Amino acid sequence: MSILNEISELVIKGDIANVKAKVSEAMEQKVDASSILNDGLMPGINEIGDRFAKGQVFVPNVLLSAKAMNAGVELIQPLLASAGDTTIGTAVIGTVKGDLHDIGKNLVGLMMKSVNMKVIDLGANVPGEKFIEAIKEYNPQIVGLSALLTTTMNEQAHIIEQFKEAGVRDKVKVMIGGAPVTQMWADKIGADAFTTDAAEASRWAKQYVTKG
Repeated sequence: MSILNEISELVIKGDIANVKAKVSEAMEQKVDASSILNDGLMPGINEIGDRFAKGQVFVPNVLLSAKAMNAGVELIQPLLASAGDTTIGTAVIGTVKGDLHDIGKNLVGLMMKSVNMKVIDLGANVPGEKFIEAIKEYNPQIVGLSALLTTTMNEQAHIIEQFKEAGVRDKVKVMIGGAPVTQMWADKIGADAFTTDAAEASRWAKQYVTKG
């Protein structure tokens, strides 16, 4: 098994320490940083994402794999940066005002980073004004609004209206998610995308920013 295959397998296992060790070993062997990313780390996270979508693994497994992936990326980041910016796009994410849940939102952030998105995580209990400030500052292509309570779902609708009033709605695609959220709700409030899990969110984000 090649060292890149080993890295992939370790990402799938969520073995953070050994991912770092193998990535360091690959770097010592002068393996190209982009190859470590695209042929080692990415296949592993893509595989765990596919397994998650099929119900073969669960959130804790995906979290570990995403953390392992990001641990490897951190090591090669200086080399990637020296070769030019490798990010494919920018997303601003946060859990809406009144909602303190952040596990799902954190997982989306990790998965988006794993597909080379730059992620601006505003945290939990985020008011619309803070999202608007972030849109103006970071010029993201995507804004992700998370709500884990039926009582805070309405805040997603409110924030989208605030975007319209502030004149920034047309500048971004709004993705919504959370346990009580449905496609019907997304259609009702005028969101651009609804995803059921973090793997799907990262796939949608990557597809959108790289289209054409």
